[in-house]
Amino acid sequence: MQRTILDNGTEVVIWAGRLKAITPEAALIAAGVACDPETLRAPWLGRVKAVAAEAGISLPTTPFSQQGGRRGHHGEAMGHLLAELQYMQRTYPAAQW
Repeated sequence: MQRTILDNGTEVVIWAGRLKAITPEAALIAAGVACDPETLRAPWLGRVKAVAAEAGISLPTTPFSQQGGRRGHHGEAMGHLLAELQYMQRTYPAAQW
């Protein structure tokens, strides 16, 4: 169980980099319409660390941080997910989500 939690903890830490990604929404942030993702990172990471500590595990430290999804740069897993979703839409065109 703890191995699964640690593996998932690695995924969480890797994707946390998106909270500091500079995005085209900068104008919305400057206008006060959207929040700056960087302001979310510290409170989020604090909460995640607290939960991990309570569970008796430590989060991995990794220099890699997944970014680029908002700019259309996706990993291999996204391609598989999109293929599944396209299959569903083509097989059940009237489906509602």
